Amino acid sequence: MAYIVQRKDRFYVVVYDGLDPLTGRERRRWHPVGQDRTEAESIAARLDAETFAPAPAKGGAVTVAEFLTLTWMPQKRRQVRATTAYRYAWFVDRYICPAVGDIPLRRLRADHLDALYCSLSEHGGRDGNGLAPKTVLEVHMIMRAALAMALERELVMRNVAHGARARRRPPTRGAARTWTADELRAFLDSARGHRLYPALHLAAHTGMRRGEIVGLKWRDLDPRTARLSISRTLQNVGGRPVEFGVKTRSSRRTVDVDAGTLDELARWRDRLTREHLPHEADDWMFCNPVGGFLNPESVSQLFNRIVRRTDVARVRFHDLRHTHASLLVSAGVPIKVVTERLGHSHPAFTMHTYQHLLPGMSAAAAEQFAALVASPNR
Repeated sequence: MAYIVQRKDRFYVVVYDGLDPLTGRERRRWHPVGQDRTEAESIAARLDAETFAPAPAKGGAVTVAEFLTLTWMPQKRRQVRATTAYRYAWFVDRYICPAVGDIPLRRLRADHLDALYCSLSEHGGRDGNGLAPKTVLEVHMIMRAALAMALERELVMRNVAHGARARRRPPTRGAARTWTADELRAFLDSARGHRLYPALHLAAHTGMRRGEIVGLKWRDLDPRTARLSISRTLQNVGGRPVEFGVKTRSSRRTVDVDAGTLDELARWRDRLTREHLPHEADDWMFCNPVGGFLNPESVSQLFNRIVRRTDVARVRFHDLRHTHASLLVSAGVPIKVVTERLGHSHPAFTMHTYQHLLPGMSAAAAEQFAALVASPNR
């Protein structure tokens, strides 16, 4: 909002320009006019009109939506995985553009972003519920990265996202949720009659990630050595299968499988043969009923349906991985071995993730050591 200030015989038009992100003080721009009040009133009216004017037509000032969709997103698609780019585009189209997309990029203020984050936190979800703090923070990170590029290209004077405040995610996570051996056994018994039981069995007995399971091909299995080679992951991007390398360098690994799992996979391949579905070396190990790629989401949905009808604790599909690791650690398997099976980058990460299992094991070790050095006469 513009207003007029007179100092001695001079007039100035003052325009409110939001809050300074560093000091929190109100920021104003002063426009010297001269000694004519009528001219000052005319300039104040013009500045007010520019402040509240609708977004310019094509060819005018670049809007937030135009910059995000035409400049920032094309570059990000060349820099990140397709799944990450797809998620960025979803956030831009669903959350950012409807709220601030029509604002010219140079007029975007931290106040606009604060209002956006507040709205998303209160009723940004599909059912009108608020989004999780983690999701709102991701939106903030997208805006901060996009405005950093705009600053580099001199499209804006500063990155106003640094002055906005998105609620941070909780600093610590709870312990990984796991099943006991009895609960895992109950789940597998409940799942045994389903067509995709072999995939669930393999996940439980190897701790493989969901994308690694559906990304397996028959050539990755060596029945002679009873080993699986994990070198890729399959993700669903916009309804299409997209093949990626594994998550990290250490995720590229071989996993030993037990005889029962080998038999389960052999029976699964025999079933594919009987149903005339692809089962050659370069075909996907797990496929849908018509022989197409197996959507990772369908595996999670199947898992959730079986869990709901089974008398076990409610966990996620990824918690099969945690369960596999926790049962091994509890059984005294060396941390180094568990790390290699899971494809973790370092044993310290495995210990940090499953440290809640170690106190009881440490107490047992103390008793064992005492027994070793105890006097024979005691």
